[in-house]
Amino acid sequence: MLESLHGVQSPCSPPLPHPHGPAKTVDPDAAEEFIRQFHAEEESAGPVRPRLREVMLEISQTGTYTHTPDELTFGARVAWRNSSRCIGRLYWRSMRVRDRRRIRTAEGVAVECVNHLREACTDGRIRPTITVFAPEAPGAPAPRIWNEQLIRYAGYGRADGSVMGDPRYADFTEMVRYLGWRGGEGTPFDVLPLVISDGTGRPLLSEVPGDAVVEVPLVHPSYPWFAELGLRWHAVPAISNMCLEIGGVCYPAAPFNGWYMGTEIGARNLADPDRYNLLETVAGRLGLETTRERTLWRDHALVELNVAVLHSFEAAGVTISDHHTESRRFLTHVAREEKAGRVCPAEWSWIVPPMSSAATPVFHRYYDEAELSPAFVHHPDAIERALGRHPVD
Repeated sequence: MLESLHGVQSPCSPPLPHPHGPAKTVDPDAAEEFIRQFHAEEESAGPVRPRLREVMLEISQTGTYTHTPDELTFGARVAWRNSSRCIGRLYWRSMRVRDRRRIRTAEGVAVECVNHLREACTDGRIRPTITVFAPEAPGAPAPRIWNEQLIRYAGYGRADGSVMGDPRYADFTEMVRYLGWRGGEGTPFDVLPLVISDGTGRPLLSEVPGDAVVEVPLVHPSYPWFAELGLRWHAVPAISNMCLEIGGVCYPAAPFNGWYMGTEIGARNLADPDRYNLLETVAGRLGLETTRERTLWRDHALVELNVAVLHSFEAAGVTISDHHTESRRFLTHVAREEKAGRVCPAEWSWIVPPMSSAATPVFHRYYDEAELSPAFVHHPDAIERALGRHPVD
C-alpha cells in the first residue's frame, strides 16, 4: 500500500494556504452544550460537573479540548442521527467508530481510508462505519480528504466535449491528472485516486488498491442483453469531505458510510442527465418509443435500471435496500425519536425517494426542519475541492 503513496507538488507550486485559515478557539458554550447532552443521554457517563470543569480548563489553556473515546463515539453517532438529508438513520446507534485522531499525516490518512473500506464491507455485509482523524486545533491544522467519497469514478473529457465515465468528476479527474495521476484503464468506471492534504495544504495522491474496492457488475433478471452494457457500481458509499462537528470541535477528515439505497445508484448516479445518463440507452434496448414523452419511456427505463441494481447487489450478496423498505424504516426512526422527546430533522426533498415517490409513506407528510449539533457539515471550500475547482498552484 505504501508504495502507491506519492506526494505531489509541482516546482512552481508553493504550499497551499490552510483552507479555513487559522483554527479558531473552541466556543465554550458549544462545548458545554455537548457535554451536558452526552451526560444526559448516557447514563454511564457519571456526574457532569467534574467533566465540565476539565473541559473549560483545557479550553482556557489550549483553545480546544479533547473528547474522550466515549464522547467521540456518542458525538459521531448523534451527528448521523441529526443528518436531515439521510433516510437511513434508524440504525444510528450501530455505527462503528474508528478513532484515528492521532493521525495527522496525509500518508497515514490514506492508509486508514483504505483500511476503512476493507473493514466496512466483509463478505458483502456492509456495516455503518466512521473513521475520525485529527481535529482542528489552534496552531495545528488538520488533514483533509479532497474526494467527495472514498470511491468515485473518473470522468475523462473528450475533444468533442463529451465525457467518458462520470461527468460530475470530470474537473476532479483533470485536476488529479495535473497532479500526476496517469489515469486508469480508460473505462467508464476507473476508480479515482484519493487526494489528501496535511496541515500544510499540500496534496498527496494515493491509489485505492483493488482489494479495497468491492464492485457489483450489473445484470438484469429478465434481459440478458443488460450485461452487454458493461455497467457496475461500487458497494460502499463512504462520504469523505464533510466536517464532523462535535461540541465546537471540527474533525475535517471523518469519512463515514452506510449502505446504498438502490435508487441512489439506479435513479441518480446512472440515470441523471449530468451523470451517466443511461435512460435513453436502456429504453432503446427495451425497444421503447422515445419520440414522445407521454409513452413514459423514461419511467419504464428507470424502473428496469433500478430492478437491475437491486437484483445484482442481492445476487452478489452485497447489502443494499430498496426505497419502499427504507421509507418505512425511516418512519420507524421518526416515531422512536418523537417518543424519546427529540426533534427528528428532515429535508423533504432528500428524504423522499427519486422514484415512485408518492408510492412511499415518506411522501405524505411534513418533517421538522432544524439544525442540530453534533452534525456533519459541508464547508464551501470542501465542496470546491471535491469537484476539482480548488486551485492547486
